[in-house]
Amino acid sequence: MSAEQRFWLIRHAPVARPHGIIHDADAPADLSNSTALAVVRERLPKALAVFASPARRTMETATALGLTPTPEPRLREQNFGVWTGRRHTEIEAELGPAYADFWRRPATNRPPGGESFDDQIARVRDCLPALPTGDVALVIHSGTIRAILAIALDLPAENALRFVIDPLSLTQIDRLDQGWRVRTVNVT
Repeated sequence: MSAEQRFWLIRHAPVARPHGIIHDADAPADLSNSTALAVVRERLPKALAVFASPARRTMETATALGLTPTPEPRLREQNFGVWTGRRHTEIEAELGPAYADFWRRPATNRPPGGESFDDQIARVRDCLPALPTGDVALVIHSGTIRAILAIALDLPAENALRFVIDPLSLTQIDRLDQGWRVRTVNVT
């Protein structure tokens, strides 16, 4: 029996708050781009299991796509600890060179009270085998999609952070009995 999983990775709609902020889980989605939502909806198979990060923006995006997701906490965005809710410019002004040092090794560094990208990859890696076989839609964050790409391509975390994952983009990855296959990345 095959344990094949066909993942339809959907990045949530843009955040309906100012740019330059490390958004919390309560940040709402800007669902005004009905054309982009329709394009994503049309590309999805009719029958699929649906999971989402429990963040408000991912759940709202899933609903706008006509999906009914099961919240999965292991699919949440990287935890930025005490930096969450703050502007990058504020943190940089407060920390000075230490803030720049953090971003020189973002895969392994942890913000105070948060997790590293490596930690996020480990969390996501534990989640994927628990998801059902067949077609599975995940309405998630750019960091979570990058984590899945790191797993599928066996990439060092630093390299996976180079992927651009736009809002309302679709990435398709299959986990087959013999390994991973990447179909598309960041299709808008």
